[in-house]
Amino acid sequence: MKGFNLNFIKEAKEMASKLEQTKDELKNRTVSVEVGGGMVRVTANGQQQIVSLNIEREVINPDDQDLLEDLILSGVNEALRKSLELAAEEMSKITGGFKIPGLTS
Repeated sequence: MKGFNLNFIKEAKEMASKLEQTKDELKNRTVSVEVGGGMVRVTANGQQQIVSLNIEREVINPDDQDLLEDLILSGVNEALRKSLELAAEEMSKITGGFKIPGLTS
């Protein structure tokens, strides 16, 4: 039984190391979305950080501020959703699909 416990601890440590490495690698993995027919593009990394936001001049209209705000919010929310999916997918490769609370947030 002692061998099982030591093996389990060793495997848990290896998994923790792989998870940390993957979290670091997710800094460099990105997802991008376009909304408003490409008028707003948002890119987020695998750590749910927005790394770029591009807005086409044509959509910048002082008389329609609400439209621009809606496009930005929509783009940011979709980029973050995709970023979470990417992180969950990468983490599940290590955990075998086992959900660990707080792992990707």
